[in-house]
Amino acid sequence: MRVAVIGGGISGLAAAHRLRGLLGPAATITVVERAERLGGVLRTIDLGGVPFDVGAEAFLARPPEVPALLAELDLRDALVHPTAAAPTLRVGGRTRPLPAGTLLGVPTSRARLNGVLSPAGLAAVVAEPDRSLRWVRGGDTALGGLLRERFGDEVADRIADPLLGGVYAGRVDGLGVRATIPALAAALDAGAPSVIAAADSASRGISECESVNSRDRVAPAPMFGALRGGYRMLLDALTSASGARIRLNTTARGLERSASGWRIVLGPSIEPETLEADAVVLAVPAPALRRLLDDVVPAAAAVTGEIELASSVVVAMAYRATDTCTLPLASGVLIAADEPLSIKAATYASAKWGHLAPEATDGMVRLRASLGRFGETTTLQVDDAELVARVRADLATLTGVTAEPVAVHVQRWGGGLPQYAVGHGERVAAIEAAVAAVPGLAVAGSALHGVGVPACVRTAQAAAERVAAWLSEPAR
Repeated sequence: MRVAVIGGGISGLAAAHRLRGLLGPAATITVVERAERLGGVLRTIDLGGVPFDVGAEAFLARPPEVPALLAELDLRDALVHPTAAAPTLRVGGRTRPLPAGTLLGVPTSRARLNGVLSPAGLAAVVAEPDRSLRWVRGGDTALGGLLRERFGDEVADRIADPLLGGVYAGRVDGLGVRATIPALAAALDAGAPSVIAAADSASRGISECESVNSRDRVAPAPMFGALRGGYRMLLDALTSASGARIRLNTTARGLERSASGWRIVLGPSIEPETLEADAVVLAVPAPALRRLLDDVVPAAAAVTGEIELASSVVVAMAYRATDTCTLPLASGVLIAADEPLSIKAATYASAKWGHLAPEATDGMVRLRASLGRFGETTTLQVDDAELVARVRADLATLTGVTAEPVAVHVQRWGGGLPQYAVGHGERVAAIEAAVAAVPGLAVAGSALHGVGVPACVRTAQAAAERVAAWLSEPAR
């Protein structure tokens, strides 16, 4: 059996790995990747000689997909969790602890927002439960619009936007409630009388396991995880275990039916070649997915074309420890939307991760900053030196660190993150339904059910299982 996996990011590699386990050693699995390396938006570099991630930094550790995959690949010992260093928020020209008691920025009744909101903003939060709420069951709306209508602008701009901006590189006004905070939408569907009541309901299970332990309650599992040697450890292990044929620097330009199954058109248009396969998994960003589906599943292609992407930049820097004495004792800082700064967040990696602490490495302090949100592409159209200068100026304001970094890396992610706009779930359902009607074809990736690594692995494994089940049907 021959399976082609188009896309060599985490979704494509996880699909290839699961296909190998399902189809056995005799199957021919080919991974086609247009870039010169595997990994997609996961990338580990050597920053001053130490492995450092400049794409996705961490993953949610409580969903089972990544821990199970690490166990299967014998990488359990590489799993690390954050230190006790806490995140902060830059708002009103001051850096404060990130307020507790919110559901991704949506206030619950336990929220402590003093110092983050103005007196008028606090009053709006207090008054929200007493205001009548209109919510269409099963409907969707922009999260920013909902928050502004219920609480005013400050909750959206100062809390929710920086929290979700780091996940989607988008603004809350363009993100749908149902796709980004599904538990909140479910609570509203169930009849919650206010947004605060809905946030209480949605976060109740989390708050119970996160509360202070009693004698008969075990400590909650860490929420986030990372790999001691960076994501390259996972990418390399998946590649090796899949036994797939890897084709880098190769663009899949077209997909068509053939007598035996599928024909993928590869390479430059002036000298194309073809790859024959019995089944295909498409694990590519939305624009490439739309193009490849255009001729074979036009209905899915049309819907995929509605998913927009955001671009961002990560600037990673290493400093001598003696030059960072003024660095806050925090895991990092999120920047409110109305702050006059260029960066949207900074992670003080050497404080957040024990394996990157100066005493655990080479005595250097490492950190990273991110820039860019959906619709801000022009602000990123400057050279690397200008981006580094902007980051250093903001760090001086935020932390007092003004020294020259010892090592710098600028990583640009053009169109790296899909935007989960209003109606995203309906779009994904339409794509998957249309593709499901086509034998031997499946889709996976961050454009579907989540941009995090666990969600990508989940869609990849589901796609592999769908393809393998079809290939193994007795009728075939």
